[in-house]
Amino acid sequence: MNILRLLDKLSNDKFFTKEASRLETITDISLFGKKAAIAAVPLGLGSLMATTKAETTKMNVTGAALKSTLTDALQLALVLEYLENEYYSIGLSTPALIPNADRAVFMQISKHESAHVNFLKSTLTSLGTTPGAKPTFDFTASGNFSPFTDYSQFLVLAQAFEDTGVRAYKGQAGNVMSNKVVLQAALQIHSVEARHASQVRRMRANKGWIELANGGNMPSATNPVYAGEDNINQAGYNTSTLFGAAAGSAAYDEILSGSDAQTIASLFIV
Repeated sequence: MNILRLLDKLSNDKFFTKEASRLETITDISLFGKKAAIAAVPLGLGSLMATTKAETTKMNVTGAALKSTLTDALQLALVLEYLENEYYSIGLSTPALIPNADRAVFMQISKHESAHVNFLKSTLTSLGTTPGAKPTFDFTASGNFSPFTDYSQFLVLAQAFEDTGVRAYKGQAGNVMSNKVVLQAALQIHSVEARHASQVRRMRANKGWIELANGGNMPSATNPVYAGEDNINQAGYNTSTLFGAAAGSAAYDEILSGSDAQTIASLFIV
């Protein structure tokens, strides 16, 4: 038994009452000599022990909070990856939807999204957290889109999902910093999602980057994906000074908060 536990037992008056069981009494009596020695510890050291215990408790509470923040961020990422993975899987399995010239692109993107889902599920499990179940998706968003009958709409939602993913991963970076291994993997996924977004944007004849809060020939229903992208101030510096507002905003992608990312994803969840 370590010193901190012995200190706890010294403060437990059950030793001096009839509430203790026979086994507890025998155990306590066997420790009595050790307790007496500890009682003689100088006050300063005793205070240090008490402080150490308080700090340990504080560290445990902080650690639990950090873990919760970390796993919440991973659960959000998993929902977004579930969404993208199922979207491309359905698209690729829908006859005559994706032109042959574009199939190779979406087959590769689909493989990436599947790998991301497996990674996130494995990581959550290793952290002692059960991965969230895959939601039931409605990619028509209650009848507002027809992505599996109209290839142009399939591309619109592919761009919206990828642009959302890029901003969402950036927004969660601070929440996964407590685990350097997870942070590195999240940054690796983030950069791949950015490549997906740029590729799909090019397939729609858009620029590979976002200027202002304009997604580029996108329906108004996707406006939440690009809200805030018109920011031109970075750490107190006006990025439009040299090249104008459009180029200044394009040079820095903005984050999506977790709640905003959830709101966007929820539009496609039954």
